[in-house]
Amino acid sequence: MSRPRNPGTGMDESGLRELIPEVIGVLVRRGADFASAEDAVQEALVTALRTWPADPPRDAKGWLVTVSWRKHLDLLRSEHARHGREVAQVLEEPQGPVPAVDDTLQLYFLCAHPSLTPGSAVALTLRAVGGLTTRQIAEAYLVPESTMAQRISRAKRRIAEVSLDQPGDLPTVLRVLYLIYNEGHSGELDLATEAIRVTRQLAAAADHPEVDGLLALVLLHHARRAARTDSAGRLVPLAEQDRSRWDTALIAEGVEVLQAALARDRLGEYQAQAAIAALHADAQRFEETDWVQIVAWYDELVALTGSVVARLNRAVAIGEADGAPAGLAALTEVDPSLPRHTAASAHLHEKAGQLAEAADLYAAAARAASNLAERDHLTRRAARLRQGGAVDGPA
Repeated sequence: MSRPRNPGTGMDESGLRELIPEVIGVLVRRGADFASAEDAVQEALVTALRTWPADPPRDAKGWLVTVSWRKHLDLLRSEHARHGREVAQVLEEPQGPVPAVDDTLQLYFLCAHPSLTPGSAVALTLRAVGGLTTRQIAEAYLVPESTMAQRISRAKRRIAEVSLDQPGDLPTVLRVLYLIYNEGHSGELDLATEAIRVTRQLAAAADHPEVDGLLALVLLHHARRAARTDSAGRLVPLAEQDRSRWDTALIAEGVEVLQAALARDRLGEYQAQAAIAALHADAQRFEETDWVQIVAWYDELVALTGSVVARLNRAVAIGEADGAPAGLAALTEVDPSLPRHTAASAHLHEKAGQLAEAADLYAAAARAASNLAERDHLTRRAARLRQGGAVDGPA
């Protein structure tokens, strides 16, 4: 899988960003607090992007450590100039090679600490682990840069007293990465691609089947991405997607990663979700989808998590496996206030041949939709049914 390069320079920016967690770890172990270390490394990253295309260093990590530490010392000098010799020892620059210690995994856990809100953890992970600028993150989330800067600053203050050997837990890290992936893309920054890149880093650093399960899940989802919208940017439901546009290499990789994770017999929610995605990816045509197995995996997922979203998707899968009446019966066990409940009900009523009711439900779901693309899709389905042109397959 090729890495993005800076147009006109041939510079591997994602490879550069992969070094950021390690460099922050070096500075923290030298005595810098997390917030100061992260700020210093960001400044060094900006310098690298400006100077490396013309004069690349032999040792990229060593260069980043040296420049980051000097920027950190500059900050200390400006803050403690009045103390004179009291801080002289602190300001001495360490000599010798950079130790080969990788704090990447601990930094993941720190940035996704349970004390942070999900939004703050996502922003801090993208900046400190992903190496993205505050401006890039703000543009991806469609908020002013000043707002995102405040969010990141608050997150850094909250974990200021947490050391690298007192991290958060793995489920929080995985949830944050999955949140990043689900944000998709906006403007110049593709958060889905960033989430995959960062999850690959985590998989290389952590030996855990659920990390591999998450990697398999995002790879399998991403493999179908190109077919999810048409040339006009409108959503294309799974049943109508051009499967020749699916990325077979990503599917093969995702399935291989998943099979290795499942073989360890420590099932978790991301492995179960990835198994469902793999079954969808395995079908050459929508009609060949193994819905019975998908329902079985949703049973596993519900047992693992109790998730109401999993229960909703299970009801739709039951409708495909056992018929619309069975799906509607399963749907009655799901909270009707859940987002997309109305859309699921519309699909199952359509499948049952109750087209007028389905059209009304699609229209109601469109009014409640959280984004323009989904609203447009549901509105078009309602109009199509009212004009007598029923369509098949879940949205």
